[in-house]
Amino acid sequence: MPYKVINKFIDKNNDNTLYEVGDDFPKEGHKATKKRIEELSSKHPKYNRVFIEEVKENTETNEPSSEK
Repeated sequence: MPYKVINKFIDKNNDNTLYEVGDDFPKEGHKATKKRIEELSSKHPKYNRVFIEEVKENTETNEPSSEK
C-alpha cells in the first residue's frame, strides 16, 4: 500500500531520512515495518500529529464511455 507524507519528519529508524510533505513513504531503497507504518499513521503522543496517510487508489475513471 502506498503512503504519502502529510507532516514533515525525520525517520530516525531509517538513517535519519528526511520526509517532506507530499513525499512517498517509504522512499525508494528503504523499507518500513508494519509497526513503523502504524506509528507514523497514528497520532504521535509526543508531537500530537499524524505523519503519513494511506493513498487510496481511484479505480473509477471519469472518462466518457465509448458505448453508443
